[in-house]
Formats: sequence, structure tokens, C-alpha cells
Amino acid sequence: MNRIAQRGDARGGRRSGIVLQTVLLATAIAAIAVLVAGVAAAPFVRAAAETEARGSLATLADVTTTFVDRRDSTGRGDRLLPRALQQVLTQEQVTGYIVSADLGRPPELTERDLAILLAGESISTTGQGPDGESLLIEARPVAGGKGVVLVQPLAVAGQATGVFLVRIVLALALGLLIAVFIAYFAARRLSRPLRAAREVAHEMSQGQRERTLTPRGPAEVADIAEALNALNAALVVSEGRQRDFLLSVSHELRTPLTAVKGYGEALSEDMVPPQEIPSVGSIVASEAQRLDRLVNDLLDLARLGAVDFHFDLVDVDAREVVGEAALVWQDRCAREQVEFRTEVPEQPVMVRVDAWRLRQIIDNLAENALRVSPEGSAIVLALHADSALAGGHFAVVEVRDQGPGLSDDDRRVAFEPGALHERFRGVRPVGTGLGLALVARLASGMGGSATVTSNPPGGTSFWVRVPRVPEVVQ
Repeated sequence: MNRIAQRGDARGGRRSGIVLQTVLLATAIAAIAVLVAGVAAAPFVRAAAETEARGSLATLADVTTTFVDRRDSTGRGDRLLPRALQQVLTQEQVTGYIVSADLGRPPELTERDLAILLAGESISTTGQGPDGESLLIEARPVAGGKGVVLVQPLAVAGQATGVFLVRIVLALALGLLIAVFIAYFAARRLSRPLRAAREVAHEMSQGQRERTLTPRGPAEVADIAEALNALNAALVVSEGRQRDFLLSVSHELRTPLTAVKGYGEALSEDMVPPQEIPSVGSIVASEAQRLDRLVNDLLDLARLGAVDFHFDLVDVDAREVVGEAALVWQDRCAREQVEFRTEVPEQPVMVRVDAWRLRQIIDNLAENALRVSPEGSAIVLALHADSALAGGHFAVVEVRDQGPGLSDDDRRVAFEPGALHERFRGVRPVGTGLGLALVARLASGMGGSATVTSNPPGGTSFWVRVPRVPEVVQ
């Protein structure tokens, strides 16, 4: 129970992993974007605030100059500026001066700027106060050889900059928060088909094959669903073939076992007449040999799928292997009233193979051919060194019969374990169903391949390619 709970906790942790990682990644990206935007925007905000402060100070200078001109021209009023304008100047920390050639210049204004002002030109510049403080300076000429000078600390513009920056930071923080929420919901939506794929994969690992996935989400996620569906379908086919293969092997095992068991019981109970004991013993030995061959074929197939299966590859003249096999199969075919012929080239055909495995391939193919060959027909064992199928780097061993042949569909599955055995059981003589599968895998293990073709008007040819020994150029 604890293990189940732990597994559930682990799956829950994995389930939240993609969501958490996506949110963290989106948050980090958004935070970096906010930081970069803030750093990049700060100079622009500062410049904009300074421009706005300068514009406001220029407006105040124009208004102040207008009132001073009006007072000087009319000579009326005891105030230089209206109270409201004075309040604005005080609020904005603006210091005002009226200058002339007689009155001298304020400390914030240079001699050159004063000369320009008294010459009738406006001034918009910056300067420094006695304490080194940065200042904005706006000056306007006034009739009568005078001028109005307004001075404002640049720090006042900095106050506006701070306000702008705070607003920008708040806006960026709001954007960051929105990005986190969007990333969370996007990650949840993205992980939904992945969670479904995970559940189906768990069910598949437990042997369930009914579930399929509907491809959803981005193309890469949809590809995972399609791949799982394809894997599920392939597993259904593969497991079906395994069941059929096991059924056929079980049937092949049961038949000789039944005979051995029956005759063994008959012998143990002394039910066999003495004159029949030799024939019964021959039958038991034959069935035991059949069982031994089936078990050996199964072991060879299993070993071929293992990493420790070893081929003893040596350079050998393929004609020798073919000749040794021919001595055995000529006699066996003669007893079945079937002609056996060999076709080999006159020159040596040097190949790099495991000679014992090559002989095993020939024996399997010859036995299959003899099983389906009618009396009076012929089986040909041929060795090709220069055929189109061989090419320049291979030799080909061919076993050709005049039996019932194979259809196109039969040839496609000829080298699958038990495939032809299942199709032809009860229709034509069959073996263990493993021989052709062994032929294909042995040929592949030695660097070659196996194929099958039909012979018009009837019969089948099995071709096994094996590597030739490279010729040494003198």
C-alpha cells in the first residue's frame, strides 16, 4: 500500500513538473524582459522628463516676460507679477531675475549668455549653481534693455522622472503577473495531452491494448500521440503473432510427446508384442529426434536474439560446403523418389562465413524443399558467384524446388517464425515453423541476407547471400 502511495506521489510530482517548469521559465523570461525594458526605458524617461520640465519653464518664462513688459509699458501696478504666477513659480522652485547692464548678472548666468540676452535674443540652456547643482535656465529679453531670467533645479525634473519610472515599473510588474498566469494556463493546456499519453502508456505497459489517443496540441505533442497509437497497433500485431506462434509450437510439441508417452506406457505395461518392440523403439526415437530438433531450433532462435551469440567467421570455399551437403541430400532425396542436382562453378568461390552455420542454412532449405516436392520432381542446390543477385561482394546459395510454390503474400512473411506453418498446417506438409526464420537470421548474422522468389510454372527458389572474401590486388 505504501509503495502504491509513493508511486502516486511520484506521478503527482511529475505531473506538476512541466507546469511548474513552464511557469518558472516564463516568469524568468518575463522578469528579464521587464528588467531590460526598465533599464532601456530609464534614459528615455529621464530625457522626456527633462524636455517636459524645460518646456514648462519656457512657458513660465514667456508668461513672466509678458507681465514684466506690460508693467514697464504702462507703469501701473505695485506688483511685478500676479499672485497666482508667483505661487506657480514658488511651487516649481523657480528663481526669477530681472537683469540689465546696470543691474549686473545673476550667478547662474554667464557673461556671454548675459550679453546675448541683452542683445535681444532668448536663451534656453543649462548651468550650475554655486553648490554644483545642475540647473535649467530660460531667459527672455524685455523692452528697455532688460531681461527676465528663470532658473529651476534639474532635480525638479528628476522628481517627475521618478513618478514616470514608478508608473513604468508598476505597468511592467502587472505585465509580469499577467505573463505568469498565461504561462500557467498554457502549461496546463499543453500538459493535458501529455498526461493522457502517459496514462495510455501505463495501460499499455500493463497489457491493455484497447485505448487510443486523439492527437491534440502542438505538432510535437500530437506526434507523440500518433507514435503511441502506432506502437499500440504494432504490439497488437506482434502479440497476435506470438500467440499464434506459441500455439503452433505447442501443437508441434504435443504430437511427438503424445506418441512417446503412449508407446512408453505401452512398453511399461508390457502391452507391446516382442516382435514389435524394435519398430516401437524406432518410432519413439524418431519422435524424440523430432522433439530434439524443435527444441534446438527454438534455442537457436533465442540465442540469435542475444548479444552473446557468436559466429566463427573463416575464409572457406563455398563449393566444399555445398559438396558435403549434397552427399547427404542426394541419398535422402533418392529414398523419396526425388532427383537432387547441384550446380557449382568450376573456380573456387571463397566466402567469409561460419561454415557450420552455412551448412545449417542449406540443410534447413533442403529439408523444406524435400517436404513439399512430389515424387519425380527435382531439387537443385546451386552456388552462384557472378549472378545479378550476388553482385560483386557476395556469393549466393540457391535451393530450388518444383513444389506448389508460394504466393506474393506468402513470400512477404516466409521468414517470420511460424507464419507459413500456421497457413499451411493441414494443407501441405509442414515442419516446425522455425527453419526459415533461422535461415534469415543466420544469413543476417554473417553479413548477408535471405530472399525467396517463385519459379514459373511452379516451385520456389530460396536465395541466401553471403559475403565473399575480398580479392587481393597484386
